[in-house]
Amino acid sequence: MTKKELVEEVAKDAKISQAAALLAVDSMTRNIMKGLKKGDHVSLVGFGRFSVKERAARKGRNPQTGKEIQIQARKVVRFTPGQPLKDAVN
Repeated sequence: MTKKELVEEVAKDAKISQAAALLAVDSMTRNIMKGLKKGDHVSLVGFGRFSVKERAARKGRNPQTGKEIQIQARKVVRFTPGQPLKDAVN
């Protein structure tokens, strides 16, 4: 599902215009990003939980040369699905 398709479905389900649905979807994603940037967890009950995890520095290999390289530590976004989402997919 693309963002456009999601906006169309939200507009249809909420009986609002696609412009209003686009604003709602954009606001939701923007606020999830803001929360994660601050280091907060974002929980959507029945859907799942977004969090930021620190990934440690590690050694890796350049696949073209086979030379060992150092991969820097970084932050990654993690998503843990809620039980209703798990059940809906199975």
